[in-house]
Amino acid sequence: MRHQKAGRKLGRTSSHRKAMFRNMVTSFFEHERIETTDAKAKELRKIAEKMITLGKKGDLHSRRQVLSVISDKKVVRDLFDTIAPRYLHRNGGYTRIFKTGRRLGDNAPLSVIELMPEDDGTANKGSSKEKRK
Repeated sequence: MRHQKAGRKLGRTSSHRKAMFRNMVTSFFEHERIETTDAKAKELRKIAEKMITLGKKGDLHSRRQVLSVISDKKVVRDLFDTIAPRYLHRNGGYTRIFKTGRRLGDNAPLSVIELMPEDDGTANKGSSKEKRK
């Protein structure tokens, strides 16, 4: 039984899975949108949101933690300089997943994972009660 076991194995060894997700998160931040299977997109979301949260901190330790996952220094620079500052007023939920259909070869369910649009900071200000008054 798999009680208390988080994450999907995706039919790969742990080293293959780790390398695959490092490559996927690098491509994701490089292009800001990728198409993959549903299961991979859901697992990629966890890693990507952690990287953006570290990018929002912006200190040297966070940058080194991100560099341990993303090996491309240009992508890390873009993450810290352009992507993470977009979400300063957002507490999580930086990505969204759209289901796009099925793959022709093996009928696997496909999804597009992309970064959310830029947050202007007004989304969390004021509750619905204040708007009614």
